[in-house]
Amino acid sequence: MTPIQIDYEHKAQTIIKQLEKRRMEGYYFAGSAEAVKFANSLVKDGASVSFGGSATLNETGMTDSLRARKTLTIYDRSAAASKEEISAVYHNALSCDTYFMSTNAITLDGQLVNVDGTGNRVAALIYGPKQVVILAGMNKVVRTTEDGISRVHNIASPPNCIRLGRNTPCAATGMCADCLGEDCICSQTVITRRSGERGRIKVILIGEELGF
Repeated sequence: MTPIQIDYEHKAQTIIKQLEKRRMEGYYFAGSAEAVKFANSLVKDGASVSFGGSATLNETGMTDSLRARKTLTIYDRSAAASKEEISAVYHNALSCDTYFMSTNAITLDGQLVNVDGTGNRVAALIYGPKQVVILAGMNKVVRTTEDGISRVHNIASPPNCIRLGRNTPCAATGMCADCLGEDCICSQTVITRRSGERGRIKVILIGEELGF
């Protein structure tokens, strides 16, 4: 193992212990393949699932693996053809068995930091789905919630806006301008410091750089 891989594992074990105190479950895998295999094991055949528009889920192959399981009912906004259909997917996702997502940041003491544009992703994280499964690369780890919010605004949002074709100051300059424009993707800021229902939120840390 390289020094970075060893450091990732040490940080992950610290976070996992803190997640347990916060009534969340934590797991660590060195690579995406093992993480995706484990995540699939958390979903029984016949279940309903949904997921946010996550670069991490795409890069790991998580979304493709779910779509390949023909025994699942999948609420997938990529298959929606209109705003009305997308809205229906968002609402159905709030009552699904398992919701998959990443997190914008996670602190060393086990708090999740997420900033959303529409809010459907953080809504599902907070309440609704019976189970929430989070996949996150170790590049998402920060020291404090303040560091997490800064990470979202200055590291994650600029490339995300470019990916989504949003006309925002950060997409043009790489720097957050605390904008309020029509294309802003920073509408809702949610810090999850504890799961109301023990074990509902499961965080799978991966020893890779994934997503934004």
